[in-house]
Amino acid sequence: MSVTFRFAKSTDVPFITRVYNQNIPKRTVTADLTPASVTDELKSFKQHNAQRPLWMIEDNGQKAGYVSLESFYGRSAYHNTVEISIYIDNQFQHRGIGTQTLKYIAEQTKRLNIHTILAFIFSVNIPSQRLFKSAGFEIYDHLPKVADMGNRIISLDILGKKY
Repeated sequence: MSVTFRFAKSTDVPFITRVYNQNIPKRTVTADLTPASVTDELKSFKQHNAQRPLWMIEDNGQKAGYVSLESFYGRSAYHNTVEISIYIDNQFQHRGIGTQTLKYIAEQTKRLNIHTILAFIFSVNIPSQRLFKSAGFEIYDHLPKVADMGNRIISLDILGKKY
């Protein structure tokens, strides 16, 4: 396995949309309840820049997922804090790609002047909880029963790590 990272291009947006939409039926990964369109994801793509990048994750040259860093809360005092999102294509899960992705992101924090990374993860999303905790993230807060997923109401954890 050779995992590499590169900045996403607009031509990656259909892949990003497909991978994101794989997670909606699970009702444990994203709070979106209906599929995103390529147009929706293109708007999100355009919000990324050199300081708040969107990277493609590739495994042996194949697109395997993506990772994004977004500004937290949109207030200037939080300029050193970002929210991370990692989405791995179903075909590439359970291969250690998430672990390698978090290591890569940790290596980028100094260059990007990031001091804190936050991850918003549903309490029922045990694989993601385990991944982030194994990388040194701690639970910063627990928001009980805040997400109505249609079939159940679930809680959200905010995990964080200082760099």
